[in-house]
Amino acid sequence: MKAEAILEVIKERVNRHPNITWESIVTRLDSKKLEALVWMEETQGEPDVFVLEDKRVVFMDASKETPLNRRSLCYDEKALIERQKNKPKGSVFGQINDKNLSLLNERLYRYLQSFKEIDTKTSSWLETPTSIRNLGGALFGDRRYNTVFVYHNGADSYYASRGFRCILYVD
Repeated sequence: MKAEAILEVIKERVNRHPNITWESIVTRLDSKKLEALVWMEETQGEPDVFVLEDKRVVFMDASKETPLNRRSLCYDEKALIERQKNKPKGSVFGQINDKNLSLLNERLYRYLQSFKEIDTKTSSWLETPTSIRNLGGALFGDRRYNTVFVYHNGADSYYASRGFRCILYVD
């Protein structure tokens, strides 16, 4: 997918939001941001635009379930290196570190869930506080029983139904 193609996809999604204009978005998208959006779309994240409480404009992965092409990964490179047996194909941060993207934190994950029910059959790794990560853990979230849950797991764990969602800040 090229920049022109992602612009058409994003324009359609922006038009679903009556309080956001295409002109206010397109002027904020430089080549690096477009490249990140292409990657989000190509890996089935279905990025959509949101305006946060602080008026910052962002794109977040809004796919119904965690993107299929971003599953079965441990949390970060440290966890990948430390895992002795049955290593996964990679880590979340190994995939996003060079892409101008961030991992959703718990607050943003809950914000996204307030717009749309996501991860009803899957789960998503979340940005984890250093105090938890230093002890070997990592956070993930999902929606079950009409409730958003945030849990913990070892950062070196991975599951076929757990992936991750990204956020791209365009301001």
